[in-house]
Amino acid sequence: MAPSLLAAAASPFLVASSSTSRRPLGAAPIRRVGLRVAALKYDPAKVAPQSDRVLVRLQQIPEKSAGGVLLPKSAVKFERYLMGEILSVGADVSEVEAGKKVLFSDINAYEVDLGTDEKHCFCRESDLLAVVE
Repeated sequence: MAPSLLAAAASPFLVASSSTSRRPLGAAPIRRVGLRVAALKYDPAKVAPQSDRVLVRLQQIPEKSAGGVLLPKSAVKFERYLMGEILSVGADVSEVEAGKKVLFSDINAYEVDLGTDEKHCFCRESDLLAVVE
């Protein structure tokens, strides 16, 4: 009777497989080489903001000072994208148009990745602080 109890206790650990493609227990993990993820790319000129939002191409502040000193990212982190060029405007925007350079608050700006090398963000017209001539 003891051998049948031992066989019954061991059976949950031995998984009977109908498929012969399963790897044995303790074998090295299988690497997947066929998985590839491609990011979608959008043309920023074809993106149309809705309502009172504007699409802004962010102007990056240089990470080097005028004297040639490299600034750490922590020094320019909060003031990095405060200026940009408006690429397109929503239907309810009346004060600014595409092509204007603006100063804006990054608190209410939503950064989006359009698949290009440049950075873009959406913000409301009321969040724009100034138009830079």
